[in-house]
Amino acid sequence: MGYNFAAEVDKISHSTPDKRAVLCVDEQGNKSELTYLQLRHETNRLARGLMADGIQKGSRVIVLLPRGINPYIVYLSLWKIGATVMPGSEMLRGGDIRYRVNHAQANVVIADHTLTEQVDKIRQECPSLEKFYTSGGEVDGWEPLFRLSDNQSTEDVLVETKDEDIAILSYTSGTTGGPKGVVHSYAWPREHLAVAGTYWFDAVPDDVAWATAGPGWAKWIWSPFVSILGNGATAFVYQGRFKPETYLTLMQDNGVSLLCATPTEYRLMAKVKDLSAYSLSLRSAVSAGEPLNREVIDTFRREFDVTVRDGYGQTENSLLVGTLRDMEARPGSMGTPFPGTRVSIVRDDGTEADVGEIGHIAVHKSFPALFKGYLEDEARTQKAFIGEWYITGDKGRRDDDGYFWFEGRSDDIIISSGYTIRPFEVEDALVKHPKVAECAVVASPDSERGHIVKAYVILRDADDAKDPNLVEELQNHVKTTTAPYKYPRSVVFVDSLPKTTSGKIRRIELRQMEDANK
Repeated sequence: MGYNFAAEVDKISHSTPDKRAVLCVDEQGNKSELTYLQLRHETNRLARGLMADGIQKGSRVIVLLPRGINPYIVYLSLWKIGATVMPGSEMLRGGDIRYRVNHAQANVVIADHTLTEQVDKIRQECPSLEKFYTSGGEVDGWEPLFRLSDNQSTEDVLVETKDEDIAILSYTSGTTGGPKGVVHSYAWPREHLAVAGTYWFDAVPDDVAWATAGPGWAKWIWSPFVSILGNGATAFVYQGRFKPETYLTLMQDNGVSLLCATPTEYRLMAKVKDLSAYSLSLRSAVSAGEPLNREVIDTFRREFDVTVRDGYGQTENSLLVGTLRDMEARPGSMGTPFPGTRVSIVRDDGTEADVGEIGHIAVHKSFPALFKGYLEDEARTQKAFIGEWYITGDKGRRDDDGYFWFEGRSDDIIISSGYTIRPFEVEDALVKHPKVAECAVVASPDSERGHIVKAYVILRDADDAKDPNLVEELQNHVKTTTAPYKYPRSVVFVDSLPKTTSGKIRRIELRQMEDANK
């Protein structure tokens, strides 16, 4: 029998049944929680109910749930029956969902009652979908998910899985074509725990650990889910919108000892007035997605006696590089590769670069937590490798002490507040607006978000640029056409766009212009 993370969590429930596994607080301050024993019982009951309803090993299940206790129950239940989980952000729109379902031939969807509308818009265009389950409220045409648990036994259940079976199918942006289906096996959580869950997000049983990522993202699986439950700690969950003062109060009132937040969240918390009035018990804090600036690191060290440590990884792998707890933190640096992890800077020909030389950040194909390929896309899988190295798409350099330094993307992908955004997705949404003739989207440097999405737009009628409401109109149009986090925070109307002789837009010229003006 291969490794199954759900079985590992069950083991913790046998040794510490009354230990709190998940603590959830909503915006009104209401609390709900599950012990490890309760989590085991709930997942056993749901797993049995799903199997009784025909869900089985190998079923591909797209999960659309917001933050809360339910994602923990659902993911573990699905893994107990050997299913493949397809994480889906609550911000996905109908077109995003349709692409994922049809590409993966998913046959089950589990959605919060607030998210079923987006699925209903496209369900007739998704012939592979057979089962529709909802939680949190009844919806016509959907079966209440947890009704499946009724009258089911709490006795342990675990379908036999192999290490190479597909456990996770996450979709991530590419520069061309649709999003790529990243395949991770049932062995992936074990390898992630051995690296990131040990050397970086180092949860221990006594911790109340808060990782702020929402379900639907690889980061949620990394930290809030695998790294916390796999180490027997308590996962803290907040069901509310980010406000820096609220986050600080929640950490103070709930004894949060381990924090993983985005650079944007850290930057805004560091700007709160009277920061010293908050009494935090943080023993460790980490951040990933982009380098943190020295001011933020210095502020948290001064006010809370904790060093915020950077980390770097991707949906296709795990955390690869980071500042470990006992390492010197060098602001602006990602840190060093984790012990036993072959990460390097390589040239275009696959040879390793010299110290100080800028090249591709790459991980050797032998890395156990590396993805198994892009689903049904051998061409893009092969393109991601140069020789024995998987190429991340990021550029960097290594200094004399082995610290890695980020030097930018190798392609047009935009990373804003930790979100990965394809320019094409935003451009495609914009040109569907009747007033837009053509557009180009690039990353523009931003002090809080790292980068924001900026759109250069050519209008069909240049006089429309005089409309003071047009920018907001275009932004709202994008929000309703694709996931809202992709909308352009800056829109500039132009008469022309830089292009190659063959007519392709040269986004690199626009990016260089943005970098020069930062």
